[in-house]
Amino acid sequence: MDTRGRGQAGEVDPADQWVYNPNTGSYEMRLQPPAPRGAPRQETSYGHGTHGTARPTVPRQRETAAPPGPRRRGDTGAPPGSRRRRPEGLQPDGPDGPDRDGPRPSRRRGKAPQSGKRKALKITAITLGVVLVAGAGGAYYLWQRLNGNIGSTEVYGEDNSAVTKGPVNILVMGTDKRSGKGNESYGDKNSVGHADTTLLFHVAEDRSNATVLSIPRDMITDIPDCKIKDEETGDWKTVPGTPADYGNSTPRFNESLGQSGRDAGCTWKTVEKITGLQVTHFMLADFNAVKELSTAVGGVEVCLAKPINDEKSHLNLPAGKHTVQGEQALAFVRTRHSVGFGSDLSRIEIQQQFLGSLIREMKSGDTLTNPKKLFKLADAATKSLTVDSGIDDINSLKKLAQDLGKVPQKNITFITLPVLDNPEEPEGGKATVVIDEAKAPPVLKMMQGDVSFTEVKKKEKAAAAKKADPADVSVKVQNGGDVPGAATDTADWLLDKGVGSAEQAGNDPEKPAKTTLTYAPDQQSQANTVAALMGLPKSALKKDAEAPAGEPMLLTLGADFTAPGTPIAAPDKVPDGVQQANANEQKCAK
Repeated sequence: MDTRGRGQAGEVDPADQWVYNPNTGSYEMRLQPPAPRGAPRQETSYGHGTHGTARPTVPRQRETAAPPGPRRRGDTGAPPGSRRRRPEGLQPDGPDGPDRDGPRPSRRRGKAPQSGKRKALKITAITLGVVLVAGAGGAYYLWQRLNGNIGSTEVYGEDNSAVTKGPVNILVMGTDKRSGKGNESYGDKNSVGHADTTLLFHVAEDRSNATVLSIPRDMITDIPDCKIKDEETGDWKTVPGTPADYGNSTPRFNESLGQSGRDAGCTWKTVEKITGLQVTHFMLADFNAVKELSTAVGGVEVCLAKPINDEKSHLNLPAGKHTVQGEQALAFVRTRHSVGFGSDLSRIEIQQQFLGSLIREMKSGDTLTNPKKLFKLADAATKSLTVDSGIDDINSLKKLAQDLGKVPQKNITFITLPVLDNPEEPEGGKATVVIDEAKAPPVLKMMQGDVSFTEVKKKEKAAAAKKADPADVSVKVQNGGDVPGAATDTADWLLDKGVGSAEQAGNDPEKPAKTTLTYAPDQQSQANTVAALMGLPKSALKKDAEAPAGEPMLLTLGADFTAPGTPIAAPDKVPDGVQQANANEQKCAK
């Protein structure tokens, strides 16, 4: 049902028949066909008929008939300057039609549509899924078309709903597989499709901020065992993992996909092992995604600090700002030899610039208010998209997009997983990298703790909180974690820090996941002192109104405790030298 052919009814593009319904907040299909040439135009209002279908109101003849002569696509036949009335009432919730017991059509004129910036459904993610918004609402065959575009892969042991209440982690992968028209000439045409570009899109539980973590493809890492489904038998089979061998520079992270038959589920498990974050869903796209999405939005603005003529990526642009789409957009995101140090890390920076600009284009342009453009964007995205079975239909992707769309664009941060040159490779022959054990853990802990890299919330500083003198602090320490002797060691450590009274109180049989400090209302300043010494997050402090006065506070060490003096709270500052960028700002590639 191509909008350029079979999908057109009476030479009218299906996307041109969409209208805004103020009651549902989305665009819907005007099912009434265009009037014959010269015939009086009818106005249609959508309501609930006895069979759950759209029902027109009584026709009303306009005083001026349409002038004779040829009509263009979408012409209403109304005189110049006249306004088409917007439909009112409720539109079907999905392909099966509306609840027929709902309210009757309203005759009141609906509210004017919101601007793209104020629409409830905001496009704020860099993933392909976030462009799949509610555009296909009332047209069943368009809905089915988009559904038919989507490919899916089942991930062993995973069955996550489209929307979850907690933090969300979407694994977005760009494969180097050269499938699709016009892609055969790029690099290795026989590639099985490795994880060429990998982003972990982390959305905080309260949806106030998001962090997009780029994982370098040439990073040496352990690849764990994973299970893939046999396409012929449907049985699960295990693909053995590959341990890291830094001396032989293998395996690289990008081998978690494609190599040895590994699918996206294998990359999923590898990313979880690296980051300590639980992946919720994945999205896999090929080269055509960049070409078609950039074209669908009318081009993406990028900036170069110097001219680039890259023979390998075929990008040839002077310095300054440019709008790229199609093949030129693909050339831009593939460029690495002509920017920065010519490495994959430099290419990550240029890709982050492109994705941030794509987000801004979708939010600031007329995409959200142009149903034809919106449909083309969704159609382009789904054609290039493979997802997990939890979001393999348009309705699920729509729900996910609405959930992710709550994050303000200004609070989306791109960051690169900190890495170092592989020390096992000779000088002058550095081709791979290893994780930076000093800088990566704080970054990952910030993501695990939902800390915003843009500091969208004012954090309480320990120095600002009123603290008691350590000598006036009295606390008992209970071990509920997996570190033997932790309660005794922590009590001794606190005494060494000047705490007046600290003693171990045995083990907690409940084995809590999180460390907590329980205290009476009159012990707030004491609690602040222990929290500062131990590096406890605000969530660890539990004021107990029923706690007896004069009794020591109770510090219960949970599974998140590692050692006295090692902060449990996530840091609130990114380590120096870590590459990051904000989605709301444009930086010129150097």
